[in-house]
Amino acid sequence: MIRLAANLSMLFTEHDFLDRFAVAAKAGFRGVEYLFPYAYEPRELRAALDDNGLTQVLFNLPPGNWEAGERGLASLPGRESEFRDSVSEALRYAEALDCPSLHAMAGLLPADADEATREAHLATYIDNLRHAASELARAGRTLLIEPINTHDMPGFFLNRQAQAREVLERVGADNLRIQFDLYHCQMTEGNLFANLEAQFPYMGHVQIAGVPGRHEPDVGEVNYPAVLERLAELGYDGWVGCEYKPAAETAAGLRWGTAYGLQA
Repeated sequence: MIRLAANLSMLFTEHDFLDRFAVAAKAGFRGVEYLFPYAYEPRELRAALDDNGLTQVLFNLPPGNWEAGERGLASLPGRESEFRDSVSEALRYAEALDCPSLHAMAGLLPADADEATREAHLATYIDNLRHAASELARAGRTLLIEPINTHDMPGFFLNRQAQAREVLERVGADNLRIQFDLYHCQMTEGNLFANLEAQFPYMGHVQIAGVPGRHEPDVGEVNYPAVLERLAELGYDGWVGCEYKPAAETAAGLRWGTAYGLQA
């Protein structure tokens, strides 16, 4: 059974953030995710979840200075202490929100990165992920990493599915899984069924969006009904995050999701 979670950083942006929980619930979503919770107190977010019968599915660790263009800390040499602090802060929110999974964004390579720089980032990434996975394991939570396409996020350190599997193998933590975003996979390498099947044993979360444009999943080159059917056939029982940019007002574009319990 496919369970859809609304990404409140992208959906229902016609409303103030804390109002999006109620609108998402009214539209038929039972789970929510978003990029970051840190602008709000945990008690505010907990109340928004409880008042609307919603499950907190996922959010990201603090990413560094987002406004200045940083996109995660996990692979950045020299920022290890800040990364460890970010793990502690994310776990504080995860406990309050009963959130099972946290995503550690890898961060960006310098524009002039050579092989030595890439190796330094990889070594830092592995060490940081081992630390984070250990901390999350003690709290009974799952750590996620996500390949992100470099068209949308130039220089992002982790961008291919096989690369993510290699990282999992090197880290060697049972609670480290892959956040499989079908939009990013299609933008980077395509071949969705083969990649979906290869990633499935390592998969901790799934996200969707139309390709190209990152709009509703029923627009573009991906046959999402077939992809989601295959996901269900494989036995996926997690959430599918709707991390897309509505082409217009969010509710007007939800017809694609009526087969999965949404209200158009």
